[in-house]
Amino acid sequence: MKNCLSLITIALAIAFLPHASHAAEAFELGAANYEADRVGGKEADSIIGDFVLRNDRAEAVISGNLPDRRANMSTFYGADGMTPGCLYDLSLRDTDNDQIVAYCPLNQRGNINYVRILDAGGKGKPASIEVFTSAAKTGGFDIRHVYQLTDGETGVLITSTVTNHGKAAAKRENFADVNAKFRVRGTWNDIDWVDSIDPTDKCGYAWAWEPGVEGPQKSQPFEAGQTITVSRFIAVGTSPAAALGEVASRHGASGKLDGNIANDTGEGITSARAMIKIGQSVIPAYPDESGKFSITLPVGDHQVSVEDIGRSAVDQRVAISPTAPATLAAKLGNPSQVVFKITDEQGKDIPCKAQLNAVEGTEKPDLGPTDRAHGCVDQYHSETGSFSVQLPPGSYEVIVTRGPEFGHLKESVTLAAGQSHAFSGKLIRQVDTKGWISTDYHNHSTPSGDNTCGTDDRIINLAAEQIEFAPTTEHNRLYDWAPHIEKLGLQAHLRTIPGMELTGSGAHFNMFPLEPKPGLQDGGAPVWSKDPRLNAIVLRGFQGERPDRWIHVNHPDMTENFIDRDGDGKADGGFAYFGNLIDGLETQNYKNSEILAGAPYQLTDPFNRGSRIQYIREFIWLQLLNQGLPARALAVCDAHHVYGNGVGGWRTYVQSSTDDPAKVDWQELSRNSKAGRMILSSGPFLEVETAGGIVAGGLDRANGTVNLKVKVQCSDWLDIDRVQVMINGRQPEEYNYTREKNAKMFSDGVIKFDQKLAIGLSEDAHIIVVAIGENSSLKTGFGNSSQAGNKPVAYNNPIFIDVDGNGFEPNYDTLGFDLPVKGLTPDEVRKALNLEEPVENEKKE
Repeated sequence: MKNCLSLITIALAIAFLPHASHAAEAFELGAANYEADRVGGKEADSIIGDFVLRNDRAEAVISGNLPDRRANMSTFYGADGMTPGCLYDLSLRDTDNDQIVAYCPLNQRGNINYVRILDAGGKGKPASIEVFTSAAKTGGFDIRHVYQLTDGETGVLITSTVTNHGKAAAKRENFADVNAKFRVRGTWNDIDWVDSIDPTDKCGYAWAWEPGVEGPQKSQPFEAGQTITVSRFIAVGTSPAAALGEVASRHGASGKLDGNIANDTGEGITSARAMIKIGQSVIPAYPDESGKFSITLPVGDHQVSVEDIGRSAVDQRVAISPTAPATLAAKLGNPSQVVFKITDEQGKDIPCKAQLNAVEGTEKPDLGPTDRAHGCVDQYHSETGSFSVQLPPGSYEVIVTRGPEFGHLKESVTLAAGQSHAFSGKLIRQVDTKGWISTDYHNHSTPSGDNTCGTDDRIINLAAEQIEFAPTTEHNRLYDWAPHIEKLGLQAHLRTIPGMELTGSGAHFNMFPLEPKPGLQDGGAPVWSKDPRLNAIVLRGFQGERPDRWIHVNHPDMTENFIDRDGDGKADGGFAYFGNLIDGLETQNYKNSEILAGAPYQLTDPFNRGSRIQYIREFIWLQLLNQGLPARALAVCDAHHVYGNGVGGWRTYVQSSTDDPAKVDWQELSRNSKAGRMILSSGPFLEVETAGGIVAGGLDRANGTVNLKVKVQCSDWLDIDRVQVMINGRQPEEYNYTREKNAKMFSDGVIKFDQKLAIGLSEDAHIIVVAIGENSSLKTGFGNSSQAGNKPVAYNNPIFIDVDGNGFEPNYDTLGFDLPVKGLTPDEVRKALNLEEPVENEKKE
């Protein structure tokens, strides 16, 4: 019994000892340990076959020597895009907060010989991974990189050795390349530092050549047989200041700074930041959830400004000593803020968007970067109706919306310092869209690579703008937004299905569904090919042929794809049969509609020598419909940001048997989209139906006259003033209805237009109805962002009318212009548009 008690006593003592540190280790990611041991974060890119370095404080991923190994799409393009043997991820241990796309020492690119564990580490031993490329692969240079992680450090030491094995002197491009879209960056004493795109991610990086090492020049000369060895240290921290301190401590005397940022009652302020002036650099440090931070800084006296939006800043000086920690205790007053409580008409919480528009001389607020939902410039997008926005004192026009089907709330607010203003209200769904679901088939977040919008931010943006179905369409990567939707509690508002955008230097494609394969390059996605027909065929059969898969062409080059494939200025039919291999194409991709344009092109400045030709996609689509193009039209936002280039400015309504987003059947949406049962809209909700009940995409029979029911609804922040019935792409004046000349046909309530129209036909025809606010904009709903200038527009996919009873036949009318080819000159366009005499000697566009 005594021995048993002794063992229990020893066990309890061990249990309450301080947590033992993790020894540095190096290992390979495999199928068994991938989910448990991979590094996570906004830019995390590891797959099975990569290598991990980690210790008690940090963890890193080195890309394996795997087929076509590359980070996300934007890292590098083309044949030079492979980057095995590079630092892909670097994060503090167990935070899953990687923000870096790729760090390529000495511009490491292309094929290598191997990546291997050089030292697996262990107690008191560094762990290291070696990357080697032979002279045979580089054109004469052996290149060796060793990545080393030591216990207690938050950075990786990268030692690179380059040897010229050639018989003559040579030069090599030798410089380190951090590939990531950091916007805030700086340098202090040859230490580079960067901040994460979204400061609330609270992550920074810093790097420098090791002390006493002169970094290689951009163009480094080598004598025959010469070897150069250089070392660089790259660190991660909870802020740029924290990362810089880790690097600076290797270069000179340093000391600790313990900070505490609180309000008047002692509660920590996690949203604040300490702007530390070190020399001529001002570097941010971020507190944790309790308002505290502890970082290393170079010794000396440093000025610190502690600030938070909506609070008065506090300035202090700190003296950093190597012998004892310095302290910073800053108290900030209460913030000036607007506290929101927004519900639907039943009193249920609802996602929404708030605009905080500065008025009466108040400076425009800067709530954060355009890439995020919770504070982007002067907007705030929220997954819930209960939120608060801190603002500098001043006067604001506050507008709350949730897409074009809901009304808006507006209030003038003047905030004094420290004042909190309550803004509450109900967003009323004014537009009845029963039988139709609001969709956007083309959007992106940071896994796409060409943008830095957080995935959660994209999901919140979609929900706040009341998009009800959005397939996951990241560039060249199979991914699934469903876990993000669930984490945010938005299942009742938004549905997704995994898919992708297949991207290259030609036609891009969006498609769904596809099944992501975690742990594989690009989630198991296919690779783009130049011929769009080959891409369409591959995508049809990828992961097994299925008839319900949706495939459309993004922002299509109508001329290259369907008229002049080789760009020689001669019509050749484009890529033959391509139109039959796709389901749809984007006639609208974020910009203002030109569906009522009178020509297939325009000049940016018609009478200027530097004028450029712009092809008008929607007009060319109408021309091609008359040639029998079967692809259906859809509108998307192709959003890469939240503010400006965000979602909501365009959408496609697709016919659906349910109006409940949680119950949406993607297969039904795909079927109805393939059938053309789609309405394109930048705001108005348009319904067009023949007397026989045929809607967009359908075929009806008529003898000389077709009766149309046309109804247009708008919420209280939108309007239309024209309805144009287009027949085979033309705009007959007798079917052009405007508020000015047909005032009795228009109303001022939610229902703007509700008429039965008799349309005379002399031949088979496709009918498109356009509802537009020619004297309106989207400003109330989009404020100061770029979408605000777009006009409210809606139009249907064609309804086809068989007049002679022999089935529908296109009329091959090109609407007064030849189908546009490549290589037109401004002179030729001026002549086709009947503009003034051309300016001589202008270059072809």
